[in-house]
Amino acid sequence: MSTVLAIDVGGTGARLRLAPARSEEPAGADDVRTLTADGARVGRTGSDVAAVVVELVRRARDRWPADPPAAVGVGATGLASLVDDHDGLLRDLVAASGCARVAVAADAVTAHLGALGGEPGAVIAVGTGAIALGTDLDRRWIRVGGWGHLYDDRGSGAWIGIAALQAAIRAHDGVGGAGRALLAAATDRLGAPPTWTRLLTLDDRAGVLASLAPDVVALADAGDPAASGIVHRAGQLAAESLAAALVDGIPRVAAATGGLTAAPRYAEALAAEFARLAPDADLRPSRGAPLDGAVELARRAAAGRAPATLPGLLWSTAPAAGG
Repeated sequence: MSTVLAIDVGGTGARLRLAPARSEEPAGADDVRTLTADGARVGRTGSDVAAVVVELVRRARDRWPADPPAAVGVGATGLASLVDDHDGLLRDLVAASGCARVAVAADAVTAHLGALGGEPGAVIAVGTGAIALGTDLDRRWIRVGGWGHLYDDRGSGAWIGIAALQAAIRAHDGVGGAGRALLAAATDRLGAPPTWTRLLTLDDRAGVLASLAPDVVALADAGDPAASGIVHRAGQLAAESLAAALVDGIPRVAAATGGLTAAPRYAEALAAEFARLAPDADLRPSRGAPLDGAVELARRAAAGRAPATLPGLLWSTAPAAGG
């Protein structure tokens, strides 16, 4: 059976799936195989996401040394802004996989393909960071957000972590009492407050900040007002980015994907704000995860249905249809 390799790399983890090359082929227990790895790390010289992707492919080929896959599809954080040598990454993937049809994309692309099942519209992917993509899957490709946790990533796990630490620091310094529970949670997670300034020097700063998000969500679920306000505002910010991606020419269909979107308070705030900002749009449940989108990208590459290039979003060795 012909197969494809699909890879999804985020800030906290990476996954690879070996899947049938055609969606109509039933996948038995032995037909879908997975590998996991640590996520991409960002340092002073950029991201190591390219190395993570190539190593996963090598591990897969060592573990399942059958015929080369029909195509490789990759969706990864940081590919658009923190990786300069996309051509080099494509060459390395061709060499590691033994396959000439390779497509690597910004995580927004595979999140979109997974959440809307390959249909046009807008999707926001919320994880360590946050990025929205609106597209007709032809000529219109609108990116909103995804500028990194220092400037942007509105509504992301890192954004929640920053907001929680700000509230915790105010409580610690005695200039605001609403963050006492957040102060306790951050101390349990990160250590004594005087050590928090060391976070500024970490390569994996965004991931460490995002590690606070589950604690904030749990406190919000328990009724803590400061945590509830942070989670509510994060959902609203995600809705703003999602609505902004629905420009003219893109179907008024949208979805949100990522672990935070399963948090009830976050999801409720996102849905309410999106309905206010885009009352004529249809906000649908996510149909699949970004890894499912990477499978779809790989299948499109195998069939010659993926764009050969998409400036700033996708790079591929696979010829487009008719190419």
